[in-house]
Formats: sequence, C-alpha cells, structure tokens
Amino acid sequence: MTTSSTHTQPTDGATLRVVTVIGADGRSGIHDNQLGPRVYYYRHIPGMATSILWATTADAVLPEGFVDPVPSLASLHPSPGGSVFMTLTLPPDALFATPGFDFAAAALEQAQQAPGLAELFEPAAPGFHTTETVDYVTVLDGEVWLETDTQEVRLGLHDSVVQNGTRHAWRNKSSKPATLSVVLVGVHRQPVTARD
Repeated sequence: MTTSSTHTQPTDGATLRVVTVIGADGRSGIHDNQLGPRVYYYRHIPGMATSILWATTADAVLPEGFVDPVPSLASLHPSPGGSVFMTLTLPPDALFATPGFDFAAAALEQAQQAPGLAELFEPAAPGFHTTETVDYVTVLDGEVWLETDTQEVRLGLHDSVVQNGTRHAWRNKSSKPATLSVVLVGVHRQPVTARD
C-alpha cells in the first residue's frame, strides 16, 4: 500500500528536498520531505543564497535506513568519485558596484559558507575559479552568463551546461537574481600539453 506524503511548499525561494530510503524490509519509501539542512542567505551579498542538498563519496553505497551527509559535509569540493548537489542563487552583478559594498566581509562570508570552493576563486580575476570537477548545471530561474578564457555564453531558463573542469566565472548581467541547480562530480585531472 502506498501512502501520500504532504509538505509545506517553501515561500522564500528555498528548495524543498525529498530523499528516498530503502527500509529494513527492502521496500522503498520517503524519509525526508522538508527544507535541506544547509540553506543559507548571504548577509554581505544580498540576493545570494545556497542550499546544499546532498553529497556522496567515492565509496558510497546504498544504505539501509537514512544517513544525511549534508550537516557534516566539510568541503563543497568533492573528492574524485564523490559528488555535491546544491542550488545557488546569484544576485545581479550590479550589486558589487554599489557604494559601500564590503568585499572583505563578503569574501569572509563566502569562505565560511563555501569551504573547499571559496579558496579556489582568483583574487586578481573576480569570479574566476577552476575546480577538479565535472559540473552539471541547469538554470532554474533567471539568466546567467558563463565566461571562459576565450568565450562567453548566455544561459536562460532550463538551459544546461556541462562544465569540464575549466577556468570559468558565472556572471549575472540581468537585473534579477538567477538560480542554478548544480551537481559537482569530483574527478582526477590529467595534465594538459599545449599544442602549437
């Protein structure tokens, strides 16, 4: 027999997280049906928010019962074979040009809320970073621009990107926040030999 599960839909843009589980009897069910345990609205970057939804390690196995990896997650940059699933809301880039924007406070907050990723951002090239990951990114709301060393592309609602460990930056040139769904998969990097 199947029973229905009810939930209260978030009203502030937060992401509802539903997690299935394999019970002791081998039957499937729904264990978690609420907001994720790590939803954060940035104080020093108004309009920016993250919701860490799940993570796996390289040796992950399907558990009997429910073990939530998110509360104890030490790094948002997964090791090879691991993954991190999250949503990210980016405010318009114009925010960073407003008088009084405190870059030092924003950087400290980013370091606290995005360990493993924040330290990969390049101080001399704001926004640019390189991760040892393949990222699956889909635009859930708004529009963003993906910038690489040589090109830039605009992404709208439901557009997707496979980000193959390249140096890149996300830009929001619009007047509204943009929300992305992101899955980071940790990989090994092979040295690149420059070609003539």
